[in-house]
Amino acid sequence: MQAHDWIAILDYGSQYSQLIARRIREQHVYSELMRFDTPASTLAARKPAGIILSGGPSSVFEPNAPLGDPRLFELGVPVLGICYGMQMTAKLLGGTVKPGHSREYGHANIRVSAADALFRGLPHDVDVWMSHGDQVVNMPPGFQAVAGTTACPVAAMADAHRRIYGLQFHPEVAHTPRGTDILRHFVFDVCGCKGDWQMAQFIRESIAEIRRRVGDQHVVCGLSGGVDSSVVAVLLHQAIGAQLHCIFVDNGLLRHGEAEQVEQTFGDAFGLDLHVSHAQDLFLGRLKGVTDPEAKRKSIGSTFIEVFANEARKMGEARFLAQGTLYPDVIESFSPIGGPSATIKSHHNVGGLPPDLKFELIEPVRELFKDEVRELGRELGIPAAIIDRQPFPGPGMAVRILGEVTAERVAVLQQADLRVQEEMAKLPNYRDIWQSFAVLLPIQTVGVMGDSRTYENVVALRVVESRDGMTADWFHVPYDTLARTSNRIINEVRGVNRVVFDISSKPPATIEWE
Repeated sequence: MQAHDWIAILDYGSQYSQLIARRIREQHVYSELMRFDTPASTLAARKPAGIILSGGPSSVFEPNAPLGDPRLFELGVPVLGICYGMQMTAKLLGGTVKPGHSREYGHANIRVSAADALFRGLPHDVDVWMSHGDQVVNMPPGFQAVAGTTACPVAAMADAHRRIYGLQFHPEVAHTPRGTDILRHFVFDVCGCKGDWQMAQFIRESIAEIRRRVGDQHVVCGLSGGVDSSVVAVLLHQAIGAQLHCIFVDNGLLRHGEAEQVEQTFGDAFGLDLHVSHAQDLFLGRLKGVTDPEAKRKSIGSTFIEVFANEARKMGEARFLAQGTLYPDVIESFSPIGGPSATIKSHHNVGGLPPDLKFELIEPVRELFKDEVRELGRELGIPAAIIDRQPFPGPGMAVRILGEVTAERVAVLQQADLRVQEEMAKLPNYRDIWQSFAVLLPIQTVGVMGDSRTYENVVALRVVESRDGMTADWFHVPYDTLARTSNRIINEVRGVNRVVFDISSKPPATIEWE
């Protein structure tokens, strides 16, 4: 996609690095996160319109502090350093960085003191979000301070001649209200980007690239009915038609009516070559007696691969395997700085296929974020019922049933979850909900129905708001909606006599219960 203007973002480990990329793409300019140590020669060969150096948790005083290739400042390409990126810029170009007398974290107000391309049209006082301990005390030759605070006199610096800039604050976060304006000035006024990265053009270019790569070969695609795999399947179908063969594995752990919806939408409406494997009994049989969350995921994952592989063998000599890998998946596949990371939970994907199935991967949406994939789906004409679906875990209902998974417990949860979906969809701000679902707990409680004592299941409601699933907060569902949802579940779903509401955030909790 590099026929367009694009911005390279060198990632120094900031928790906001992905957010920088999203903010740039919102301006219809392609951006790409790259490792902090990407050589200047590699950047030069790919010809970015500009380079952004992200923030990060390190200090430039640390012995092994991540420092970029200093030659990137000699490429003649505009550079913007943010927080740690600014401090590193100052250090590499001959300035002085020292620990601040006081750490600045949170809201601050900077005073713009000089005319500057990044602050054009902004007021002299700008609210920003700070997060730093070190700060630039002596700027490199050629730079001037263009904004500051009492605690941090050099909150922004600029060398307009070389088009190198530094910001001690984070313009990419919502807590810097005019941050988008600052980034827009860098992208358009300084870097000269045209803002021509449009989804319709992405579709045309993707189809051309798929046809070029696939030729007369065939492609197998695992279709789950989720947003990512659905978009990939329809995009490939538009590109290569009958050369695409989709496999839908019904594991018996889907939402109510989901399997039928997938078959109707993609088999009938879109006319895809859809092969359905009804493997409910196999999956549930493998889960008998399994209660550990990770063991559930591994059982479902290995069984899925087994079923998928058996179906794929029926495809003949297919050469390619299509996957709905997204850009966050690509980013998370490498650690920009290095170091161990904890396994929170295993992810479900078509990996570990048998040796006789030697596919080449084709990942048409690996450059896109989730919201961009939804936009792509709308351009492709995929129904809103599919495109606007909330994220759903690969192991399905199995990780929303705490304890053993049985056909009976799946049926109870499917019916309870159906009532949750129906009631939440009535809210005028339903689109603000990231996920809403029911969880079946491994306990029973005493209740009274009519004149009889009951001892039945507890269902928990989980409703959260989030931008990308990385962090989340519980959604403030109106009391009358909660009451109506609880009443419907208890009165209409046999086997449930109590409903509770989860008000924990992520972190420290996760969105899913397992």
